[in-house]
Amino acid sequence: MNKQLGVYICSGCSLGEALDLDRLALVATRERKVPICRTHSFLCGEEGLTQIRSDLADGSVNTVVVAACSPRAKTASFDFGPASLVERVNLREQVAWSHAARDEDTQMLAEDCLRMGIARAEKMEPLEPLAEAISRTVLVVGGGVAGIHAALDGANAGYEVILVEKEAELGGFVGGLKRVFPVHPPYTSAETAGLGEKIQALKSHPLVTVFCSAEVLRIDGQPGMFDVALRQGQNQATVRAGAIVMATGWKPYDPAKLDLPGCDLPDVMTNVQVEKAAAAGVMLRPSDGKPVRSVLFVLCAGSRDPNHLSYCSTVCCTAALKQAEYFREQHSDVQIFIVYRDMVTPGFYERYYEKLQSHPLNFFLKGEVQKLERNGDGKIVATLRGSLLGEDEPLNLAVDLVVLATGMVPNSADNNAIQTLRDAQKKLERKESEAQVAEAQKTIGLLERHANTEILNLGYRQGPDLPVLQNGFPNSHFVCFPYETQRTGIYAAGAVRAPMDSVLAAEDAGGAMMKAIQCVEMAVQGQAVHPRAGDLSYPIFALQRCTQCKRCTVECPFGAIDEDEKGTPRFNPYRCRRCGICMGACPERIISFKNYSVDMIASMTKAIEVPDETEDKPRILIFACENDAYPALDQAGMNRRTYDASVRVIPLRCLGSMNIVWIADALSRGIDGVMLMGCKFGDDYQCHFIRGSELASRRLENVKDTLERLQLESGRIELVQLAIDECDRVPQVIDDFVARIRELGPNPYKGF
Repeated sequence: MNKQLGVYICSGCSLGEALDLDRLALVATRERKVPICRTHSFLCGEEGLTQIRSDLADGSVNTVVVAACSPRAKTASFDFGPASLVERVNLREQVAWSHAARDEDTQMLAEDCLRMGIARAEKMEPLEPLAEAISRTVLVVGGGVAGIHAALDGANAGYEVILVEKEAELGGFVGGLKRVFPVHPPYTSAETAGLGEKIQALKSHPLVTVFCSAEVLRIDGQPGMFDVALRQGQNQATVRAGAIVMATGWKPYDPAKLDLPGCDLPDVMTNVQVEKAAAAGVMLRPSDGKPVRSVLFVLCAGSRDPNHLSYCSTVCCTAALKQAEYFREQHSDVQIFIVYRDMVTPGFYERYYEKLQSHPLNFFLKGEVQKLERNGDGKIVATLRGSLLGEDEPLNLAVDLVVLATGMVPNSADNNAIQTLRDAQKKLERKESEAQVAEAQKTIGLLERHANTEILNLGYRQGPDLPVLQNGFPNSHFVCFPYETQRTGIYAAGAVRAPMDSVLAAEDAGGAMMKAIQCVEMAVQGQAVHPRAGDLSYPIFALQRCTQCKRCTVECPFGAIDEDEKGTPRFNPYRCRRCGICMGACPERIISFKNYSVDMIASMTKAIEVPDETEDKPRILIFACENDAYPALDQAGMNRRTYDASVRVIPLRCLGSMNIVWIADALSRGIDGVMLMGCKFGDDYQCHFIRGSELASRRLENVKDTLERLQLESGRIELVQLAIDECDRVPQVIDDFVARIRELGPNPYKGF
């Protein structure tokens, strides 16, 4: 492509007052030889935009460099269509608004920013969107409340839906309940589930195909082109789907795992067992079949406990209230004891709680049950401590029946555990060494419970199911992208995503189905989904130079890259979220995007003017993640927070896309220090691409060798974890690093 660059500089938003725009224009025309450079007082206004469109239309410009506000602002205004190449230079938030006006250092910063923007624009190539035949059918796995509502929502929106349920009937757990929580005013009585009408509407809908007593044998392909092998009895079929909603629900926590002595006594039941007994119309003492005249509910039985379920299961408190009503319907004088840590009855369930709390034979006790034992009368005695009735002395309650409110465990498969187990089994088969055999046997012993637990049976190199978090809930980024999982095009809904009741599960299903539909429509246009929604770029592999190191296949957080029998990467573009982590992982630098590459970022680094060591003007390069760190920098500027003008910022799609060659190039050119600003990682990670910041941190360990080879101090490099709301922390972080670099002195490679 014959590049015709046009640079457009805005003087509005105080840019004209803070900077010498004539000097800035000379950088473009005289230094970088840009044929067209225009300045406008209101570039995002209709007159300014018309000028840019006119230059594009007459062919004098085919690549636009906009030197104005942040690339995160005015995105629609400066979108000139997919055929146009546009580079944004941030002169407002990160120059004029965050540094002294008409200052020499501020001017030098602005000029370097323009140089970097032009250098990148010169390397950019036109994007060609993906164009494959895309299926608009959505597969729903699971026929409970979430699955039923997801399927109906999708079908009512005009999309074909295939629903797969392993049981013989639809309805899931809620289908077997006697009643559900109050859903209509005045919210003081439990109600019938009313799933029959929904199930009938689903089965009769012309766009819905239901497979009961069925399972997913295997899923191959990618969003828009998932090939799903199903088995129903003796019959097998293969269907194609564009996206998948996983609504597999939950199962109760195993009471045998609890640390409560006596929880295995015959007259101790779980809340799920009581619900089944109520639905069957038989609520008697298991040990002797006698009526229950006193019952103790033990809430948080395993929930909110770091040794069991660390989270609140949200439904247990309200379920206890409902089941208390079941017992009172049988015997009006039954005594009900509910032992709680905290009563969690959110929203209109508070009215339900208030009603039951007011009954004279319902007793609510704050405390903890320490043990259960049978007395001589055949009753169960519960020892309670920490109650409001006696903080120091234990309280003993003798009751006919104890109900353990065990928590909700998602019906998910631990992909990483399954894959580790499979790898260990392969190592055991090879028997390469005694040490390997011993290690494999140990791993198998720890993980053998995960054998044959696959649900989706994905044909992915990175494993057959969805990666899960510590508690078994599959997701991609719980805060920003609650429905997404770590497999593009597969969305979680209902209790498999987070603990919730049937009302929330029905709403949750709609959200997951909307994301599935969005994914399908994005795939039709060849665009990426979250978080780079609308991005038409995708990685290109120069496989002739590939060494089959497998780092790209291993480090991709989303399983976008499989490999053949030789280990050569096999890219699935519709699975890709365009994070660039594969680009940062590749030691041979064979992976690039047409608008984002190792060479492009290296060219931006080389465009920075590095003053001589005698000038006492250090140069600090910041590689900032565009998801959290870069917005924090912008917000600091919007708040008019100032920081040292020695820094030059290059935004990265993800810190995980950082290739360590950029750091080596920067330091060898005389850049005095390099700071990496990325999302927070760890158990409470905030990285939009799951592991980007963590991977960058690991790669920095290799940079130490580079620094030793260059005979430079390790203090010239720093990685900072920065949340998007920590804009007020930005100036101090930058100024502290600049101060440290000044103490270290100039980079000895200046001038080379």
